[in-house]
Amino acid sequence: MEINSITNGIVIDHLRAGSGLKVLDYLNIDTELGSVALIMNVTSKKHGKKDIIKLENLESVDINVLGLIDHNATVIHIKNEKIINKTKLSLPEKVTNVIMCKNPRCITSIEAVPNIFRLADSSGKYRCEYCDNFERIHKP
Repeated sequence: MEINSITNGIVIDHLRAGSGLKVLDYLNIDTELGSVALIMNVTSKKHGKKDIIKLENLESVDINVLGLIDHNATVIHIKNEKIINKTKLSLPEKVTNVIMCKNPRCITSIEAVPNIFRLADSSGKYRCEYCDNFERIHKP
């Protein structure tokens, strides 16, 4: 299999093996803007196996959402076949309208207010800003 390098765009590297499809779904990427390559279960020296996403002609992705899905990933911006920026992700401190509160008594299930969650601990546990309900995003 041959996957060429990209001239301009973004490479999302070091994704957990098998999570590439979930990342593409969450990021809601318009595939008509350019080429999209999803490479799954690639051998990795650090992680054993990993997924890689290459997005030709795309200039930005939602880092908060991506950090929430896989905070060990790396986002690489490429321009004229050269790396111009490399960002190591982390769990975002705050996410809005990404996690939905499952508490039926929370105001978010009654009113049209944003679902705001704040990071409660480094294991990936988030707390609803309104009702203090916890949602675990990552397994420890």
